[in-house]
Amino acid sequence: MAKSTLSFVCQNCGAAYNRWQGKCEACGEWNTLAEEDSGAVPVSIRSKRKGRTFQLESLSGKSHDAPRLASGMAELDRVTGGGFVRGSVLLVGGDPGIGKSTLLTQATSLLARAGHRAVYISGEEAIAQVRLRAERLGLSDAPVQLASETSVEDIVSTLSEGAVPRLIVIDSIQTMWTDTVESAPGTVTQVRASAQALIRFAKKTGAAIILVGHVTKDGQIAGPRVVEHMVDAVMSFEGEGSQQFRILRAVKNRFGPTDEIGVFEMTGLGLREVSNPSELFLSERDLGSPGTAVFAGIEGTRPVLVELQALVAPTSLGTPRRAVVGWDPSRLSMVLAVLEAHCGVKLSGHDVYLNVAGGLRIQEPAADLAAAAALVSSLVNAPLPTDAVYFGEISLSGAVRPVAQTAARLKEAAKLGFGRAVLPESARGEVGGDAGLASTSVSGLSTLVADIAARGSRKPQQESPALEKNATPARFRRQDR
Repeated sequence: MAKSTLSFVCQNCGAAYNRWQGKCEACGEWNTLAEEDSGAVPVSIRSKRKGRTFQLESLSGKSHDAPRLASGMAELDRVTGGGFVRGSVLLVGGDPGIGKSTLLTQATSLLARAGHRAVYISGEEAIAQVRLRAERLGLSDAPVQLASETSVEDIVSTLSEGAVPRLIVIDSIQTMWTDTVESAPGTVTQVRASAQALIRFAKKTGAAIILVGHVTKDGQIAGPRVVEHMVDAVMSFEGEGSQQFRILRAVKNRFGPTDEIGVFEMTGLGLREVSNPSELFLSERDLGSPGTAVFAGIEGTRPVLVELQALVAPTSLGTPRRAVVGWDPSRLSMVLAVLEAHCGVKLSGHDVYLNVAGGLRIQEPAADLAAAAALVSSLVNAPLPTDAVYFGEISLSGAVRPVAQTAARLKEAAKLGFGRAVLPESARGEVGGDAGLASTSVSGLSTLVADIAARGSRKPQQESPALEKNATPARFRRQDR
C-alpha cells in the first residue's frame, strides 16, 4: 500500500513544512499552517509508460494573431486587450460584495445573446440564487447554461459533451475540489490541483475560462501564488464600499496591456460602463475650497482627471498623523520631506490627510505636483484656480521632472473645460496649440509653493500665526534666489 505523507502547508503562500509551527517563515503570517496529505505515490507503482516524441519548431515562420471573442462590454474588452482569447484562463479577484459575480453574469449573458455557448458554474450559490440575480439585472431571458457544482471531474466531463463552450465562469476556484488530492476544498493543494485541471481543459478544447478568486485581508488573491503564474491573466476588481465606482485593473495579461483600467458604476440594474471617467470623478467638485487640486493622469492609454483633496491641520500630538487614501503613503512622505527640506514648509506640527476623490487608486508618480499643490493650499488656506490641472514628478532635490503623454493629458483637460495647466518646465514644448490651454511651467517645487503662498498672503484675516511663520511669500522668494 502507498504510504501517505503528511505535511503542513501555509494557506497564505503555499510553503510546506515537515512539522507545525506558529509562524510561516516564507510570508511571515501567523497560524496559517494546516495539515495536508501530500498523497505521494511510490516509484514501484508509478506508470511505466514511455514519453512520446513531439515535433520541434523553429523561431521563423508564420504566426497568426490569437482570435478574440468580444464580450460586448467595452470596458471589459479594454482591460482584457480586445476580448477573450481562445484557450485562455483568467483569474478575477476582489473584495466580497464588490460585484464580481454581477460583472461576470452580465458578460456571460451578453455572449449568450450573441449566439455563443456560455456556461456559468457556481460553487457558492444555488441555481435559484443565480436566477434571482439575473432577474434583478434584467438578464433572465439570456440563454446562459447554469450549474451548481464543485467537483472538477464532473465539471470537465459535462463540458466535454456537445459543442465546446466559448466562455466558462467558475465561481469560485476556492470551492472546487478534485479526487486526485486528499485535502479539503479551499486548501492550497486543492486550489492548485483544481486550477491545473481546468487550465488543461481550456488549452485542450480552446474554451476561455474565468476563475473567480477570493482575496485575503491584505487585498491579495487567496491561495498559492503559483495559480497566478499558471493563468494567462490576473484582473483585480477594486472599489470602495461607500462609492458606486468600480475599477477593473489588469495585474497580469499575456495577451494585452497591464496598465489599462475599466471603469464601472454600480447601479440598481447592475454595472454600468463609464466611457468618460474624468467627467464622473469631477462631477461633485467643491469649487473654491482650499486643499483641492485636479490631477491630469494617465491610466494605460486613457487620460483620467481626478481631484486630490488635502487637509493640513495643527496637532497637539507628539507624532503627527499621516493618512492617505488612494495613493502611496511612501510617496506622500517623500513629498512632505521635500516640502520641508527645500521649500521651507514646516509640517512637523501638523496632521496631514490626503484623499483621491471617487475611490480611484493612483499609481503613477506624476501626481506628485498635484499633491504638493493641494497640501500647500490647505496649509496657507488659499484656494487654487478652479480651471487649472497639475501633473509632474517631484525629485528629491525639489526639481519637477517631466512625465509621459503630456499632449493627451492636456487634450483631456481642454475637453472638460479647463483653461490652464501647471506642468514641468521641460514639457512646455509639448503643449500644442490645439489644446487651447494656458501653461504655467515650473522647474522647481519652490516656485509653485511661492505662488500658492502669495495667494494666501492676500487674505491676512484668515491666516494664523503658524501660517504666517511657515508660509510667507518673501521667505520662499529668498530661497529661490
